[in-house]
Amino acid sequence: MLSDNDIRRIVNETLGPKDQAAEAAVFEEAYKVTAKTQNLATERLSDANKSAHRELHDKYVEALNAVSAKLDTVKRGEASANSSEYRSLKVDETYNHNGGYLHDLYFENISDMRSQITVDSLAFMRLERDFGNFDNWQRDFIACNLASRCGWAVTGYSLYLGRYINCSIDLHATNVPIGFIPVIVMDSWQHAYYRDYLNDVKSYTIAMMKELNWSVISARFKRIDGMMQGAKSAEVRNG
Repeated sequence: MLSDNDIRRIVNETLGPKDQAAEAAVFEEAYKVTAKTQNLATERLSDANKSAHRELHDKYVEALNAVSAKLDTVKRGEASANSSEYRSLKVDETYNHNGGYLHDLYFENISDMRSQITVDSLAFMRLERDFGNFDNWQRDFIACNLASRCGWAVTGYSLYLGRYINCSIDLHATNVPIGFIPVIVMDSWQHAYYRDYLNDVKSYTIAMMKELNWSVISARFKRIDGMMQGAKSAEVRNG
C-alpha cells in the first residue's frame, strides 16, 4: 500500500514539469494486442466485403498498439482538456480499443450457417426474462441497429440495472453505458453492409441475425451468470 508520502510524491511529479525520459521510466505500461483471425463462413456477405472488413479491423488493432506505445512517453504534466497530446491519445485509445474489440465480438457471434437457439438455453431464458419475450428482444435489437449512426447495436448486461438491455453505440465510443458487458454485437457502420445491401440496413441486420452463433453467445451469457453468482457468494461470505 502506498504511504501518504508516496502519494504526495506521485501527485507532485504528475502536476509538475519533468523531462520525457523520466516519464518513460515511470510509465512503462505499453501493451500489444494481436488481431484475431476470423473465419466468416457466411454466404450472406461477399468475399470482397469480408476481406475489406477484416483489414479494417486489423487497422484498429494496429492503431491501438501505436497509441499504447506513445502513451508510454507522453508527458502527463502537460495534460489538459484543451488539445493536449495526452488527451488526444486517450481519446484515440478508447476509440481504437472499442473498434477492435467490438469487431472481434461481432465476427465471433455471426456466420453460423446452422444457427439455432433452443427455449431451454440460458441465452433464450435471459432474453425472455428481461425483454418479456424473445420476439421483443429481436424487435428492439433491430431497432437499435437502425437507430445507430455509424456504430453498433449491442445486447449486454448492465451492472447498474442488474439486467440485460439493448443499446445503440455511435461510432465506437459514443453512448456506451458504463458497467455494460456485451453479449450480442451487430455492426451497423456502412462498411459492414453497403457493398452487399446498399442502404438497406434492415435487410442486412435480419440476414445477420439469421446466422447468429448462439453457441458463442450462450457462452457469454454463462460467463456473466457465473460472475454474478460469484459476486453474490462473496457478498454473503463478507456479510
